[in-house]
Amino acid sequence: MSTMSERPAADVSGNDHNDLCHPALIRGLTRPRMALPQAAPPRSGRVGAEADLGRRAFLRLSGMLTGGGVLLAACGSQNAGPPPVPAGPSPLPAHTVADFWAGRTRAGHLDFANWPLYIDTFPGQKDGHPTLDLFTRTTGITVSYREVIDNDESFYAGFRALLEAGRPIGHDLMVITNGQVLAELIRLNYLAPLDGNRLPTFFANADATVVNPSYDRDNRFTVAWQSGITGIAYDPNRTGREIRSFSDLFDPAFAGRVGMFGDVRDLPNFTLVGLGIMPETSTPADWRKAADTLRRQRADRIVHNYYQQDYIEPLKKGDVWLSMAWSGDIFQANAEGADLRFVVPDEGGILWTDSMCIPVTAPHPVDAMTFMDFAYQTDVAAKLAEGINYITPVPFARDRILRDAVAATGDQRAQLTATANSSLVFPTRADLARLHRYRVLDRAEAAEWNALFQPIYQT
Repeated sequence: MSTMSERPAADVSGNDHNDLCHPALIRGLTRPRMALPQAAPPRSGRVGAEADLGRRAFLRLSGMLTGGGVLLAACGSQNAGPPPVPAGPSPLPAHTVADFWAGRTRAGHLDFANWPLYIDTFPGQKDGHPTLDLFTRTTGITVSYREVIDNDESFYAGFRALLEAGRPIGHDLMVITNGQVLAELIRLNYLAPLDGNRLPTFFANADATVVNPSYDRDNRFTVAWQSGITGIAYDPNRTGREIRSFSDLFDPAFAGRVGMFGDVRDLPNFTLVGLGIMPETSTPADWRKAADTLRRQRADRIVHNYYQQDYIEPLKKGDVWLSMAWSGDIFQANAEGADLRFVVPDEGGILWTDSMCIPVTAPHPVDAMTFMDFAYQTDVAAKLAEGINYITPVPFARDRILRDAVAATGDQRAQLTATANSSLVFPTRADLARLHRYRVLDRAEAAEWNALFQPIYQT
């Protein structure tokens, strides 16, 4: 069984069915189930319940839910509808790489905006981050790090007027998920074009899944921070069998015990994959087919609830036996003592990526690019993976994590070993080849898409 650490030859063909972001669904593969190793003890470096949540799990406290270019709901309200899609602003003038970077020099400071609990920390120090301290010691660049992103849409709404006016937004570097916000930032020329000559470590160490991705060809504006998988989690003690197929979410044997995501990003895209349709190239007729399938599932009372970020506790308590899930959440839940399994179903799953990007008005873009490349050093990527537990973009980090495990003792050794051996942090090539990217919608398509899928989980 090969893992991400066995790096394949580079392929930058640009073909969505063969490129390195693995969006195509490969049929007929005999695939080992993506089960976790034995549960490891909680990380000793986190203090309190909140500190053990992680990036996606933390957000179930803040009610984050995105998709289709609009903010769907806030603070856990399942019936809150989205605001109308606003008229789009005019693009800023486009910059060439040479034009943008001409005369730019290092300033010695970096303002970095990220999601909560989405970086490594020192034991017992919520605000201390080893990789940032190492970056400052190595480069002399100080970092003002702020966990200010609760969802892409509201974060973008807070500074869009500034970008439209060509003004700084207070951040030199920000982490945005592939999807509608990132697509709009690119379309409106709101992101700095990256100078590949300043990213030698990225191109040397980045995994194939994040080089030349379908959402940002040739990495013109982004480099990956971390990635994750949307698949199915289940409690084998309650299902009484292995869960292998998307169709298990529709099995009457599990009526009232199935969890689905209540959003217009993962729910529709994952359903399209389950029906054998590639989301990336799906049509309105495909969307109607997926919506019909989900409506029947609801009418048959298969679904216990439509979740935003809060599906882990129902899974652990047994209210739900199987559910749509994010890979990192399940790793973290099992590290805290749960007995859950995560699977990419036979039909495939979704691969999403949170990427670092630079606002075109950033005062310190050279410092931002310096950090982008720094994050792809193997030792740095390993420390980030140890603290985040989602898919690292640097496969070579696994060997460093194993070395760290050997040097550690007790609970820390068990946790590091579990991280290095987890297919949720270092997926197999066979699993990655079964994953799709989200369908990127323009504004008109988003309106049609939302009208189909929102009523399914809101009523």
